[in-house]
Amino acid sequence: MDARDTELKKELDATLRARGELGAEYESALVESFLEKIDQRVDGAVERRVRRQLAEHRMTATRDARAPKSTDAWGERFGFGIVTLVLAVPLSAIGGGVAHLPGLIVAWAGIVGVNAVQAARVRPGLFGGRRRAAKHDDAWED
Repeated sequence: MDARDTELKKELDATLRARGELGAEYESALVESFLEKIDQRVDGAVERRVRRQLAEHRMTATRDARAPKSTDAWGERFGFGIVTLVLAVPLSAIGGGVAHLPGLIVAWAGIVGVNAVQAARVRPGLFGGRRRAAKHDDAWED
């Protein structure tokens, strides 16, 4: 039994003694007073738990924000962009030379598609996809 339980037991004993001294006509007022004390205790416990959960959530969010978003280095992304631009020149020439405007459009659609896939791989939520939800515990009990 911890200190809070001992205090609650003392409050209950005092309420029962007061009922014995004051009589049954004050019973509802005494019960309401005791229940109000219990409500305050429950509200305090819930408030502490909510604060703790909020603090844990903030710590997790802060920790996740500081974590690197991707294992890719800036140089890798920059290099990928340079390579696709270098390859765009001959692809455009071949596509435009063989099939004229439709060939040029197909070549550039492929270049844009490859870059879009790379961007989506590096940043998963870039094109409105679902982001990974932060792992959290919905248990409200200690």
